[in-house]
Amino acid sequence: MLDAEQKSKHKPNLKFWCYSLLLVFLGMAYWFCLPRLLFSDPYSTVITDKNNELLGARIANDGQWRFPAGDSIPRKYTKAVLLYEDRFFLSHPGINPVSLFRAMEINIRAGKIVSGGSTISMQVIRLSRKGKPRTVYQKIVEMLLAVRMEISYSKEEILMLYSSHAPFGGNVVGIEAASWRYFGRNPENLSWSEAAVLAVLPNSPSLIHPGRNRNSLKRKRDMLLGKLFAEKEIDSLSYVLALEEALPENPYPLPRLAPHLLDRFYHQSQGERIRTSLNKRLQNKVEELMDQQRERLYANEIHNAACLIVDVKNNDVLAYYGNLRNEEHKEYGGDVDVVHSPRSSGSILKPILFAGMLNRGDILPGTLIADIPTYYGNFSPKNNNRGYDGVVPARMALSRSLNIPAARMLYQYGVDRFYHDLKQLGFTTLTYPSEHYGLSLILGGAEARLWDLAGVYSGFARILNHFNETSGKYFKNDLQMPSLIKQSDNPSAAEPEQEQGVIGAGAVYLTLMALTNVNRPEDESGWENFTSTRKLAWKTGTSFGFRDGWAIGVTPEFVVAVWTGNANGEGRPGLTGIHSAAPILFELFNLLPQTSWFDVPYDDLESVKVCSKSGHLAGPECLETDSVRVPLAGLQTPVCPYHHLIHLDKEKKQRVSSECYPVNNMVHEQWFILPPAQEWYYRQKNASYKELPPFRPGCADTDKISQMQMVYPEAGTMVYVPHELGGERGRLICSAIHRKPGVEIFWHLDEEYLGATRDMHQMAILPQRGRHVLSLVDSDGERISVPFEALDKNSSRNVK
Repeated sequence: MLDAEQKSKHKPNLKFWCYSLLLVFLGMAYWFCLPRLLFSDPYSTVITDKNNELLGARIANDGQWRFPAGDSIPRKYTKAVLLYEDRFFLSHPGINPVSLFRAMEINIRAGKIVSGGSTISMQVIRLSRKGKPRTVYQKIVEMLLAVRMEISYSKEEILMLYSSHAPFGGNVVGIEAASWRYFGRNPENLSWSEAAVLAVLPNSPSLIHPGRNRNSLKRKRDMLLGKLFAEKEIDSLSYVLALEEALPENPYPLPRLAPHLLDRFYHQSQGERIRTSLNKRLQNKVEELMDQQRERLYANEIHNAACLIVDVKNNDVLAYYGNLRNEEHKEYGGDVDVVHSPRSSGSILKPILFAGMLNRGDILPGTLIADIPTYYGNFSPKNNNRGYDGVVPARMALSRSLNIPAARMLYQYGVDRFYHDLKQLGFTTLTYPSEHYGLSLILGGAEARLWDLAGVYSGFARILNHFNETSGKYFKNDLQMPSLIKQSDNPSAAEPEQEQGVIGAGAVYLTLMALTNVNRPEDESGWENFTSTRKLAWKTGTSFGFRDGWAIGVTPEFVVAVWTGNANGEGRPGLTGIHSAAPILFELFNLLPQTSWFDVPYDDLESVKVCSKSGHLAGPECLETDSVRVPLAGLQTPVCPYHHLIHLDKEKKQRVSSECYPVNNMVHEQWFILPPAQEWYYRQKNASYKELPPFRPGCADTDKISQMQMVYPEAGTMVYVPHELGGERGRLICSAIHRKPGVEIFWHLDEEYLGATRDMHQMAILPQRGRHVLSLVDSDGERISVPFEALDKNSSRNVK
């Protein structure tokens, strides 16, 4: 048992612990009394350019123009607001006892609340605690929370919270929104008079409205300007000029540049401030240009257009124009952001096929590609001019955008391989398997996005730039989609990779060189004669039915991509890449600084001799050769198959052989000989083409040069048997060409004789479904056999 003295010694200890626990509890309650998030208000969605210049904004969900806090507070506004609201803000702990007692004295004398004596810190707390009555109790709570806030927030952060949430009249909240709404400019560019107006407004925000005691607003502004002059923040001249400035009238509309981009970010990052990669000055010029182009397009009932400008070096989008907008004709679909809309690609993918074939050694730049009537099952490509050249160099087929050579190149290359290349490069719209598209993939059978195209072509330019800058290295991130977000001003160096990606620098360079020869619009004709005209690799595309017009241009510095068309898919006769999109492309390039041209990637090219006429590696029979650079894989391509050594009589009028003519009298010549079908079309456009002389009577054909060629069907293809109107199976019209006029050809299907033809070699056949062999024998005994597969029209098989 403890005696009374011992008990009395324990009582103070118990009180001490009780008081200590109480103090700890009160301390914890005070520490946690400040909400982690002072403001939960919705913000406007704001986009700026790379220099933080405002491009556009979308009002917050509560109907207020409230911008997310920026990185800094304008110096003039800071000086003005501190002098007007709380000149001891930087030194007090959240409350200013002197100001509180002065306010109390003023209120007692006035018999009503005239002054609150609140510091900026206390006003931040009051703004965050919306709807609280202005009572003594609430004032004490604000004081406690203000002191607590000063512990966790820096003075700069507190001032930022105040300037971002202070009311400026109507539905305008925050200094940045107020600066744009009342003065139409960035707050960093405010004058002293404008800064003074915005400094006094939160104290009486209703004064901003015209007709509501504007004289009171002017008196307050002038008083603050007087204080700024007294504090030597402004000189006498600035003071006098500031007093003469007029007060703001009706609010200015906010900038509305890149509205489709703003809509995109509104749905992705609502209520945030996004610093984009755009250049405001260039964006404004692009929008002015597109407004000028609107009338030209509308005249042909083309109601939509989009464009992108990409900085190749940084992969930044410098200008983003989503669509032509027309407030009077909403039915035109001007709100649709076409930059990201899948549209039929037309011919815009042809350069990628050309580059892929060069890269893998399937062709050389000048390799002759057949341009004759072509049939692959139910797919029969046609050139835009509906004519045939017989053969055409691959680079010319690309620059002229010929459809038949492109389809034949894809057939040789393989749809599966090309499809895989496109996916690897970054095309996102190939949502079906490759067999769904078939050979139509190269002629607009698939969809593409302007965004993807700009990314791929700018990636090509970066491959070349990096390859030459680093003596033959490839970089992992060269091929990627453009960036819309402002990147670091000092990005870290990209990691080079040891091996090339989908397409090497040599193939890219030769492809872009071929694209410099694309015929320009009429306004650009003769461009090569002017030293001031930029060298440009560019390509157009037109989708089937004249629904989409594409144009894309590439230099080492910039990529410009343009689309024109109708959002509803309606076609128009003049809706072609060359007529509707190309003029915009060249006008956009005129807005850009002067550009250079790519250096030759010597480390990825090899100099070889090629036949001047065929573009193939020169063989022993090729007398006329050119020295050209080709990708390393091109060294494995076959030598020229078109030059043959023929033997002529001494008059050079007939071919002969040793069996019928003295060898010592023969003349031996190298002769350029095309296959019969190519020759038939080629010689119609090339008067210089020399046909083979006939054999001397009595001389046997020992040259083994084919005299006839099947045009349709080609060997190994699938053909579709048509159906007549009554539903019965129709006949296939097969055709062939023979070098000799008037020769007779005998036709056989699976060794069954069908008949004979002379001059016009066409035969109607009715094959059953399955595999067949069509054999032709001419009157000289030459024979060709063509295997093919016949399918019904409703068959689901497609040409790969």
